[in-house]
Amino acid sequence: MAISFQLQHRDGAARAGVLTTPHGPVETPVFMPVGTQATVKGLTPAMLRDIGTRIILGNTYHLALRPGDGLIAEQGGLHRFMGWDRPILTDSGGFQVFSLASQAKITDRGATFRSHIDGSPLELTPERVVEIQQNLGSDIAMVLDECPPGNAGPEVVRAAVRRSIVWADRCRKHHTRGDQALFAIVQGGTDLALRAECARELVAMDFPGYALGGFSVGESPDAMHAALPGCAALLPDEKPRYLMGVGRPEDLLAGVAAGIDLFDCVMPTRNGRNALAFTADGPIRLRNAKHRRDSAPVESGCPCYCCATFGRAYLHHLFAADEMLGPTLVSLHNLSFYLRLMADSRRAVADGRFAAFRAGCLARWRAGT
Repeated sequence: MAISFQLQHRDGAARAGVLTTPHGPVETPVFMPVGTQATVKGLTPAMLRDIGTRIILGNTYHLALRPGDGLIAEQGGLHRFMGWDRPILTDSGGFQVFSLASQAKITDRGATFRSHIDGSPLELTPERVVEIQQNLGSDIAMVLDECPPGNAGPEVVRAAVRRSIVWADRCRKHHTRGDQALFAIVQGGTDLALRAECARELVAMDFPGYALGGFSVGESPDAMHAALPGCAALLPDEKPRYLMGVGRPEDLLAGVAAGIDLFDCVMPTRNGRNALAFTADGPIRLRNAKHRRDSAPVESGCPCYCCATFGRAYLHHLFAADEMLGPTLVSLHNLSFYLRLMADSRRAVADGRFAAFRAGCLARWRAGT
């Protein structure tokens, strides 16, 4: 198998383990920075390595459009193309079926899009999604799924579950790359019965890993947090579990508490580009005038280059002057914060104190807002 997964510690439902891939091991729980178009926006691979990034995420839909998966294969695969020698997970484009719904036609065959770049047609079938990801050469590929919006009616969600099961089986049958693991995606919204039905069918296909999709798509955070423990419990205990696209710090801790191993989200970099920094005492907005003469780092004790080198006054200036270094530095800090949050969670699980760790984090964040 392309990957192996070993659970090392448990604390209630929370878990800590090691995911071994062709490009190295990944300690879990882990956060994956999003490199949609073969780059984590504004950051070099060296910067990502310096803050301890072990695995990043790329996007099938965007890379198939530009520069094209064939070109990336010619260049030696995604790792060589983007200068990243550690693991990569590629999502399947299923989220684009949701986010670009106005430009997509969905049938049992697949999803047909008009490119958001130039309007040219693109068809994503389960088979084509597998071919793209095999050309990219990621360590972990995802099946094509249909992600219904959080406010979708029961019949829409049920239809998405049925289609996601059929598409997953087609992906599994078409996948041939031995050094790449293919993960399935469980859909069903916040309906635990539908989630259970979807998980049962997918677990019977014996994928090497499983993801929960269809969260953070319009449902309330409370509804998601309530559904996560039951949904995670539907997945095989001995295989990695991935919560797709969910990324507020409090959501990550809810996922860890439920037994999730992998996370990704654009939130740390998107907020970084907009002058919002995450800290152990809650988020801060660096455009605010109160930071204009503040020489303190974004977060005291943070080892990242941003905090070790610059004060809030300088970062405030960069954003006021519309200098591109500002988004880079705050994105770097935010990813460092997320990675440290996951590392601290691993230690707390190993020490049997995760519940207390989570409660302490939530209390500090609430006090700081």
